[in-house]
Amino acid sequence: MAVKIRLSRGGSKKRPFYRIVAADQRAPRDGRYLEKLGTYNPMLPQDHAERLVVDAEKVKSWISKGAQPTERLAKLFSNLGLCAKPALKNQPVKSAPKAKAQERLKEKAEKAAAAAEAAKSEAEASAE
Repeated sequence: MAVKIRLSRGGSKKRPFYRIVAADQRAPRDGRYLEKLGTYNPMLPQDHAERLVVDAEKVKSWISKGAQPTERLAKLFSNLGLCAKPALKNQPVKSAPKAKAQERLKEKAEKAAAAAEAAKSEAEASAE
């Protein structure tokens, strides 16, 4: 049985509240789970103490047994030092700027470099 540490959604419409649970990966998102490990409230400010409440010992024991945290929880747990930080994925090719946009960026960079060079030469001329 493959176990995932994941978020189980609660709360009302547009007011999410999540339970952090260890569940069989085949179980429904908000359905049956093996153990509750904590809570996550994304509506609270990031520096609020109750935004992420986790029982670190339970999380460590589940990870040692082979449970895999989801990508979102891996990020949250890495901030607490409970697991390794996940590798960031590269930006997809589809969302990269197209040819015309790249040309405009190149022209803008060239103009900025020329302006900086002109300012530098003016400063040297006035210094002499």
